[in-house]
Amino acid sequence: MSIIVFGSINIDLVATAPRLPTAGETLLGHDFFQAPGGKGANQAVAIAKLGIPTEIIGRVGKKSFSEELINYLQAAGVKTDNVFVDETASSGVAIINVDDAGENQIVVIPGANERVNLEDVERLSQLLPGKKALLLQLEIPISSVIAAAKEAKKAGVKVILDPAPAQKELPEELYPLVDILTPNEVEAAQLVGFPVNGEDSAKKAAEVLLQKGVKCAVVKLGAKGVYCSTAAESFFTPAFSVKTVDTTAAGDAFNGGLAAAISQGFSLRKAIVWGSAAGALAATKSGAQPSLPDRETFDKFLQ
Repeated sequence: MSIIVFGSINIDLVATAPRLPTAGETLLGHDFFQAPGGKGANQAVAIAKLGIPTEIIGRVGKKSFSEELINYLQAAGVKTDNVFVDETASSGVAIINVDDAGENQIVVIPGANERVNLEDVERLSQLLPGKKALLLQLEIPISSVIAAAKEAKKAGVKVILDPAPAQKELPEELYPLVDILTPNEVEAAQLVGFPVNGEDSAKKAAEVLLQKGVKCAVVKLGAKGVYCSTAAESFFTPAFSVKTVDTTAAGDAFNGGLAAAISQGFSLRKAIVWGSAAGALAATKSGAQPSLPDRETFDKFLQ
C-alpha cells in the first residue's frame, strides 16, 4: 500500500500582499514566513499526513536549509533515508508572493533539485518493487523523470505525473509511461496548444492527452472542478466550495489525495473526490506543507 515520490524538495520564502505586483512595481506587504515546500516534498507530505506509508527520493543542498527540510519531512511521517545531501549545491528555494484573494506568483531556484540524476534513479529502482504508485513532477531534470518512469513501468508500479511547472511540450516518449497525468488549466493549455478554461475545453484537452499515450488524463480546473478521462470512461467532478486563502500547494494536495485513495484500492471516481477534497482543504490555509490536511481533518471534511 506504500507510495514513493521522486522529486523536488524546496524551502518556500513567502510574502503576502494586498495584490500581486506588476512589472517594476514595489508593493508594501502584510507578512513574511518561510515553510517547507517543493512539489515532490509537498506531495510526499500530503500522502503521509493522510496516513499512507510514504518515502521520498531527492536532493537537498549542504549549504542551506538541508537539516530543516529533512526534519520537516520526517515530522510529517515521510521516510527520508534516500534524500541525498549534495555537498556542492544549495537547497532549492521558491520565492512566493500571495495576494488577499489567495492567488500566487512563484519563482523557483532549483539548487540541488537540478542535480537529481541517474544515481538517484538507481536508488529509486531498488525501492520500487511492491509500491502502489510513483509520483513525479517537473522540478527536477526531465531526463531523470523519464528514467524514473521507465523504472516504475519495469516494476509494474503506477506512474502519476504532475506536469508542473508548466512546460510548452513534454518529450513524446514520456506520455506512454504515464498512468495518470494531472495538469491544471495552464499546464494543460501548454501541453495541448489551446486555451483550457472550463469543462468543454478540458474534455478536448483530455482527448489530446489520451491520444499522446497517457492512460488517464485528469484536468484540474480549480474552483470549477475536475475533468477526468480514460479509454473506458469520462466524467466531471465539481469542486468543493471553500474560502480560499492560498492556493500554493492545492495541486500537490490534490495529487496526494488521489494517490492515497489509489493506494487503498478505491475507484478512480472516488480517488478524484479524495484529490478534490485534499486540494480544497489546502487552499484554506497559508503555506505549502503547513496547509496540507491530516487524516482526521480530511475525514471530517469528506463526511
